Amino acid sequence: MPSSGFPSLEVPIEPLSAPIVGRDGYVGLNPHTETLPAGWKYPHPDARPLPSAILIEHDVAIKVRDGTTLYADVLRPPNTTNKVPALICWSPFGKKFNGLASLGYMTPWNLGIPSNTLSGLEKFEAPDPADWVPRGYAIVNIDTRGAFDSGGSETPMVIMGAQEAEDGYDAIEAVAEMPWCSGSVGLAGNSHLAIAQWFLAALRPPSLKAIAPWEGCGDLYREQFARGGVYAGDLFDELIVKHMLKGRGGIESFREMYARHPLANAWWNDKRPDMKRINVPTYITGTWTNTMHGMGAIRGWLEVQSKDKWLRWHPWQEWFDLWGNSQAKEELFAFFDRYLKGVDNGWEKTPKVRMSLLRFGQKIPQAIENIAEEDFPPARTQYKQFFLSTEETLIPDAAPQEMASVSYDSESSGNVSFTHTFTETTRIMGLPKAVLYISCPDHDDMDVYVMIQKLDSDGKQMKNLNIPWKGIPVNSFEEFAPEQETEVVLYKGPVGILRASHRAIDKTRSMHPHWPFHPHEKEEKIPPGEVVRLDIGIWALGVEYEAGESLRVVVSGQSFAIISNLIADEGFEQLSSSWVRVSCHALTVPPSSGRKELRWGWDNPP
Repeated sequence: MPSSGFPSLEVPIEPLSAPIVGRDGYVGLNPHTETLPAGWKYPHPDARPLPSAILIEHDVAIKVRDGTTLYADVLRPPNTTNKVPALICWSPFGKKFNGLASLGYMTPWNLGIPSNTLSGLEKFEAPDPADWVPRGYAIVNIDTRGAFDSGGSETPMVIMGAQEAEDGYDAIEAVAEMPWCSGSVGLAGNSHLAIAQWFLAALRPPSLKAIAPWEGCGDLYREQFARGGVYAGDLFDELIVKHMLKGRGGIESFREMYARHPLANAWWNDKRPDMKRINVPTYITGTWTNTMHGMGAIRGWLEVQSKDKWLRWHPWQEWFDLWGNSQAKEELFAFFDRYLKGVDNGWEKTPKVRMSLLRFGQKIPQAIENIAEEDFPPARTQYKQFFLSTEETLIPDAAPQEMASVSYDSESSGNVSFTHTFTETTRIMGLPKAVLYISCPDHDDMDVYVMIQKLDSDGKQMKNLNIPWKGIPVNSFEEFAPEQETEVVLYKGPVGILRASHRAIDKTRSMHPHWPFHPHEKEEKIPPGEVVRLDIGIWALGVEYEAGESLRVVVSGQSFAIISNLIADEGFEQLSSSWVRVSCHALTVPPSSGRKELRWGWDNPP
């Protein structure tokens, strides 16, 4: 389909399943108003009764600048004479009854979130109206362009970029003018709802007073779909597009766009928000264990221009932190009370940066939390260099005097690893980077994956549980069933990825010396056997190592990821916990094939 935003490009559209009444929280297009009384309970065994009455305006029409109509549900206090601020929750996943329901079929053990925590009125990845309406807020859940009934039957769904930002701008201003609204609007929510906040806030709608992007990717090419230039959209393609998104006009196809345009172009660049334009109070969260959103949260902290910005880096899975962490909820109340209501509650005294450190294994506490810092990466960081050795160890500070090399076979998922054992408790926090000199005798390109793992005192690889042990019915990793070993609840360490032909760096756009910015605008193939230097940014790391524990760096030509997908044989809506594990591979096989040789002992390749 030709795109008005990209006249020189054909944007491929793939079909979506149409919404069906009774599934995904969809009840059909039916504009009306109702009041749910205090004590009302959503028909789900884990739902909690409403603590107070909530008025719901269903399917409120919002017309944006090109004439497209979006639909929203407004949940607000009934019979109030005082106008209230609005929190907009912006996403394509459906605007009602699909938050609590999603836990049962997408996560083991409901992530340990106790029964009676959620009301069932929340949309997926959004705040619960039962928490916010009694506090004098309206929750406005909006279906984005192309989702469910928004846009009608021929409007394709657009994921991020200028179109979604313009729609969001218009929706913010429309909500601010609604008769019940005080004129103050905030944005809240997790994942997609957080990513959208970067785009919407960058346009500076006048009525937007504050944002809280809780775990939001900052570049769909570099952080989600083509990390390092290697396609990595399997989770989106196989789970989200096929089973979660509903619409009648199809959706932009990321897989097909990558197949046609694997290098960055105007369409891909449109999926990277200009965070430097954001100037409203901003409360950012992130976690080490999220393999999609972490670097977006860090760039947000470094680039958002508001003087009123905060970063809280927690150790938990994103949905647990959103819905199951009561302390996090209280902080979010305080943040929006300050900037949407003007309450002088001392929020500004909150430390600007609070970090955490993972401990891995079954240690109690599982993590060290609320480490107050002035900045991230912390200014007091002591940067250390480690060099590879022929003994499969990492040598601190001093480079080897002799040249050497080691090889691995990508086709058999081979790898090489190098280990450093700590003699005292050591905390590592920040942005690691690998500099590798590498060649491939058989091909003119290669994919390189670098992972940092933690080993126990016996040299065994350790795992980290992303939710509290006390909330789940098992006491050790050995008790996990195979289908429960998903990246939703388990973390094994950060990864860096780079396709060698995409190795060019634009230092002027690198947000930190340890996070090289690859433009991905050209391919530089490598003559077979020629040694090239690869600077590979590894996702942020925060781990405490005790004496006797080790850090291991693993280099491979294949992905370390085990992506958890829901495969629906008889209907996605019928699944409870049918998780399977599938390996993530690039679309193009040759770069991951053949024997690779890793060399060290020189500053520049010969």
